[in-house]
Amino acid sequence: MPQYEYVCDEDGEVITLLRSMSQADDPVSDPQGKGRIFTRRLSTFGVSGSEGGTAASPHVHVGGCCPCGKPQSACGRQ
Repeated sequence: MPQYEYVCDEDGEVITLLRSMSQADDPVSDPQGKGRIFTRRLSTFGVSGSEGGTAASPHVHVGGCCPCGKPQSACGRQ
């Protein structure tokens, strides 16, 4: 089941709910019971890379055909 983020326009509080896609835009009850209105927002996520990564490229492509990331047969696997 997907997670959706909802933000309160009054104070900026963000909550995350597990909901089916068909319920994504249904009204959300205020978890604190204050009557605040929450609207769905587009979720974002962060990606971090290994040491030596740059802001322009925060991740590393390992390539190769071996699950360890080395070129095929370089680690002794066939």
